[in-house]
Amino acid sequence: MNEGSTMLPWHVIRQDDNGNRYRVGRYATRSEAQQVADSLEVRGHKQLYWIERLGQKTA
Repeated sequence: MNEGSTMLPWHVIRQDDNGNRYRVGRYATRSEAQQVADSLEVRGHKQLYWIERLGQKTA
C-alpha cells in the first residue's frame, strides 16, 4: 500500500448499465465520499453509485 492510498482510502464507485465498474474518485473520509456519491445520484445520473474502503471486498 502506498502513501496515496493510505491517505485517500474511500472510493466512490460507479456501475453502468452494462455492469462495468469505474472508480469515480478517492477521498480521505467516508463522509466526504458519501457526499460525492449522493450528489451524483441527485443530479439524475442513472448509474449505480456506492462507496468502498480500500481493501474492502465487493460482491
